[in-house]
Amino acid sequence: MSRIDYSVWDHIEVSDDEDDTHPNIDTPSLFRWRHQARVERMEEFQKKGEDLKKGLAECRRKLTELQTKIQDLNLSDGVKTELTKYQADEKKLKKEERDWEKKLDEYYREEKKMPWNVDTLSKEGFSKSIVNIKPETSEDTEEEKEKKHKTFVEKHEKQIKHFGMLRRWDDSQKYLSDNPHLVCEETANYLVIMCIDLEVEEKHALMEQVAHQTIVMQFILELAKSLKVDPRGCFRQFFAKIKTADQQYQDAFNDELEAFKERVRGRAKIRIEKALKEYEEEERQKRLGPGGLDPVEVYESLPAEMQKCFDEKDIQMLQEVISKMDPTEAKHHMKRCIDSGLWVPNSGEGKEEEGTYEEVKREPEETKE
Repeated sequence: MSRIDYSVWDHIEVSDDEDDTHPNIDTPSLFRWRHQARVERMEEFQKKGEDLKKGLAECRRKLTELQTKIQDLNLSDGVKTELTKYQADEKKLKKEERDWEKKLDEYYREEKKMPWNVDTLSKEGFSKSIVNIKPETSEDTEEEKEKKHKTFVEKHEKQIKHFGMLRRWDDSQKYLSDNPHLVCEETANYLVIMCIDLEVEEKHALMEQVAHQTIVMQFILELAKSLKVDPRGCFRQFFAKIKTADQQYQDAFNDELEAFKERVRGRAKIRIEKALKEYEEEERQKRLGPGGLDPVEVYESLPAEMQKCFDEKDIQMLQEVISKMDPTEAKHHMKRCIDSGLWVPNSGEGKEEEGTYEEVKREPEETKE
C-alpha cells in the first residue's frame, strides 16, 4: 500500500480556462475577471499575514526594552512609583503579545485550509542561488569578554542563581519570558562556575540541579547558532521541542547533561587537589627553620635512634647516640636539625635541646664542690 498522502490534492482551484460558460458570455473576459479577483484576494490575505508578523515583532521589541528598563530600576533606590508603572505596562504588553500570537496562529490555520490555484501551483521554487556564508563578525578579546561577563554578573547574579534552581520546564520558560536578557553566553558561563563551586563544597544534589539548567541554556544557545538568530527569539522553540517527548532530542539532552556533570566533577577534583597542595605548601613555609629546611622532613630523615631522642626530649640519650655515630654523619644530621629549627643552639631560653654538635657530644662536667 502506498504511503503517499494524496489528500493535499483534494482542493485545487485550477479551472479558469475549463469552465463551461454561456455562448453569449465573453469567456476570456470572464476568466480574466475571475483571475484578477482571486489575485486581489490572495494579495489582501498575504498583507494581513505580514501585518500580523510586524505587529508581533514590534510588540516583542517594546516588551524587551521595557523589561531591560525594569531590571535597571530594580538596582536603583527610590524609584518605586516609576517601577510600578513599568510593571503595569509590562503586564499589558505580555497580554498584547499573546493576542498577536493567537491571531497569527489563526492566520496560519486559515492559510492551510485555502485551496491551491494556478498561481500558487506555478510559483517558482528557486529564483536565485544563495551561498550560505557565515557573516564575518569581530570577536571580543579575552579581556573584553571577561569585562563583559563581570559587568553582567554584577547586575544579574541574583536572577541567574534563581534560574539555576528551577526544576520544571514550564517554570524555566516563564522565567526566561519574564527575563529574556538572561538568555546569553554570560549566564551559561556563570552557571558552569556555579556548578564547580557547589561540587567543591560537596553539595552534589544541588550541583546536579544547576547542571541541568546549564545544559538548558547551552542547548538554547546552540539552537540560536544553528538558526542564526538571537537566542532571546528562539528559547520558546527549545522548550516546545523538549516538551513534545521527542525521544532522540531528549536522549541527546540527557547524554550531554551526564557528560557535563562528569566534567564538573573532574574540574572540582583538580581544584580541590590544587587547594590542598597550596595549603600544604603554606604550612610548610610556616614551619621552615632558620636554615630554610622543613623540620617535619628533617625529622623523618633522621635515624630511628635520633628520632626517639627528640620524641622523649632526652639530651643525654642524644649524646650517647651521637657518640656512637660516624662523626661526619652526626655533624650532617645535627646541622640539618639546626637549619630546620629542631635543635636550637645556645638558646638560653630553657629549652632542653640546646647547643651545637660539639656541645651535644661533650659530656657535661661534674659540678665541683
